[in-house]
Amino acid sequence: MEDTGSAPHVAADRATDRATDRATDRTTGRSGPRRRDRRGRGMRGPGVLPRHPGTPELRTRRERFDDLALGIVTEVDERWQDRLGLVEYAVEDAPQIPDDWDSDVVPLASLVRGSGPTPTRLVLFRRPIEHRCETRSELEALVLTVVAEQVAELLGIDADEVHPRYEPGDD
Repeated sequence: MEDTGSAPHVAADRATDRATDRATDRTTGRSGPRRRDRRGRGMRGPGVLPRHPGTPELRTRRERFDDLALGIVTEVDERWQDRLGLVEYAVEDAPQIPDDWDSDVVPLASLVRGSGPTPTRLVLFRRPIEHRCETRSELEALVLTVVAEQVAELLGIDADEVHPRYEPGDD
């Protein structure tokens, strides 16, 4: 066998790779080395740079839901505080459903009446509520509906008396 040294086709491939790296990018019109765009998914990294390093610029879905729920609960609580007494409001991702649960319906909220020094507790379940909504306005309406119905049950009144924007759901 004879030793040919470096294969000529390998050198040609390297030259082609270097020429390709220096080619003009058709999408941006810039020349220079191309950035790797693996599997066509676009630029990697954050879409918005944070103003304060270490804190995300965009709020998470959970934070947006918490803000919405807090606004609605504050309105209802201010209106009915004299009759409600001490009520703790909370948001959890999903209810803990027991293994022997036989209903096809997932609860959207939980109301536990307080006794003595223990306050009443109203918990909204974020994921089941979000799952039923497609838009922000639907989400706001459903959160208002759930809160109004739970407070109405607690006070023993009709839900449409709890908040002026309450509209009963189809469920």
